[in-house]
Amino acid sequence: MRLLRFIARFPFLSETRKLELYPPFFMMRIKVVEMREQWRFCRIRLPLNTLSRNPGGTMFGGWQAALADPIAALACSRVFPGYSVWTRSMHIDFHTAGSSNLELRFEMSPEQEDAIRAQLARQGRATPEFRYGFFREDGRCCSVIRNAVAIRPKGYCRVDHQAVDLTDL
Repeated sequence: MRLLRFIARFPFLSETRKLELYPPFFMMRIKVVEMREQWRFCRIRLPLNTLSRNPGGTMFGGWQAALADPIAALACSRVFPGYSVWTRSMHIDFHTAGSSNLELRFEMSPEQEDAIRAQLARQGRATPEFRYGFFREDGRCCSVIRNAVAIRPKGYCRVDHQAVDLTDL
């Protein structure tokens, strides 16, 4: 985390370059293809290479998950500054094999942003769900991500902790 804060201090680096230099993403060799409207829309290339290729010759699902996990939370932290933001839950539905370089496509619509702002004004917190995906080079969507993001006031601490019984799963 210290390295991320260190990188963030360099004003001469763009948001896209900072994301590409983030150590896990740097090792994955991601490339931000497009980012606009302060993270409301982004496209990120995830290359299929020796490290990301599973024994079947396609993209490891874990590589997709690692990239998909923080994107919605990062977008929300930029669009809704002053809040603590994190991924609450994430689900990936692998429709077809990632047999080429993949492109993650994320978008926060104006309607969704307005709904989140209204909920934050009303309740002081929100847990929106975003749907985005990974697309192969041929344009076919191979994985769909559903990502719920917790947007909470700074210093938020949940008091009603419940134990989870994994034996029922």
